[in-house]
Amino acid sequence: MRKHSVLAWSMVVALGGFLFGFDTAVISGAERSIQQFWGLSVFQHGLTISIALVGTVIGSLFGSRPSDKFGRKNTLYFVALAYLLSSIGTALADNWYVFLTFRFLGGLGVGTSSVTAPIYISEVSPADRRGRLVGLFQFNVVLGILISYLSNYLIGQGGETAWRWMLGVQAFPSMLFIILIKFIPESPRWLILKKGNHALALDILRVINPLNCEQELASIQRTDLGNKDERSPSLFSGQYKAPVVLAILFAFFNQVSGINAIIYYAPRIFEMAGLGAHSSLLSTVGIGLINFVFTLIAINVIDRVGRRLLMLIGSIGLIGSLFLVGYTFYSGQFSGFAIPVYVMVFIAFFAFSQGAVIWVFISEIFPNEIRAKGQTLGSSTHWVMAALIAFTFPYLAEKLGGATTFFFFGTMMVLQLLFVWRMMPETKGRSLEQIGNNLIMH
Repeated sequence: MRKHSVLAWSMVVALGGFLFGFDTAVISGAERSIQQFWGLSVFQHGLTISIALVGTVIGSLFGSRPSDKFGRKNTLYFVALAYLLSSIGTALADNWYVFLTFRFLGGLGVGTSSVTAPIYISEVSPADRRGRLVGLFQFNVVLGILISYLSNYLIGQGGETAWRWMLGVQAFPSMLFIILIKFIPESPRWLILKKGNHALALDILRVINPLNCEQELASIQRTDLGNKDERSPSLFSGQYKAPVVLAILFAFFNQVSGINAIIYYAPRIFEMAGLGAHSSLLSTVGIGLINFVFTLIAINVIDRVGRRLLMLIGSIGLIGSLFLVGYTFYSGQFSGFAIPVYVMVFIAFFAFSQGAVIWVFISEIFPNEIRAKGQTLGSSTHWVMAALIAFTFPYLAEKLGGATTFFFFGTMMVLQLLFVWRMMPETKGRSLEQIGNNLIMH
């Protein structure tokens, strides 16, 4: 009963991750048609692609506020509604400004989802299964990316207005998300810390952890009592230095691997390497498939082998694959599918490590009283860096060339390996309260 209930709640909330992935990647199949439809200049085209990222950054920056004030569950209703309105609005838009407005709204949903969904799942998960359950969110993100690539490929055969269907089809899973949220409970930790509703929280904890629910309630209550003297603790006070530094560095390294540049610009990278347009499109679907498979493998082992070992293995693989891509560009000897193969090796190692670990790790390391603020910090750092990399990649690739650009990403992963080896703690199998207390004392 307990296992199935918590898994069901986590799967519902992880549907927000599916919509996150779908919304992020779906524009890749529609962007050329949209540019032609409204006759957009280079600047307007760039703004059209990046406006959702701007919304994502803003959504992630302010995501903790509704999550703390209105609850994790009610905030997820907003996320679902934002996805629904964005998909319908962009599909039916009769002018470019309306289109931009609804793409921006979808971005707000993505940003808020990246804060609220991992927090919710981490707060309702038993310690021994938390990695796998929070990992469902990332699994659904990559599933959403894969389905959007396949959907674009299938719908793309439909003529001039195919781009409207590409964007509008997201309304169906969005409606399903709105309906299913009704059946999940509120986070017991939010009920205790923000509402003082201990009785309802205990009922939910009894489903999550029937053997130790009383002890878990007492542990959460102690963290609540310890913060009664300070109404709203500051994230940047000295006692939270360790988790703050860990979250910022983890999110920073996630993006300077070059992952979003590769997700957004895969066809362009493959064309730079000498592939034709059709081969580039097929290679992009391959990226989505490998991302999906290796994320699935990672979330099945993350609670057994731990977060840190995944990151150590992944960092070494990322360094090797990125330097191979850089060297191939440098040598000019593309020899058919060398670069697509190396890029897919990169995707496999990324999905197995950073991709699967980031939302789990950041949702675990902050104490209860500042978890939403901490998740906001990690998520907003991630999205600011994502926007920066997405904006600068075409310029860097053109001015510096593929070799220098990928050598830079590889060097950043050497620094990530040092960070994981020297600074990253292991969090598997421990309660959120134990992790939070340990890092405060660190």
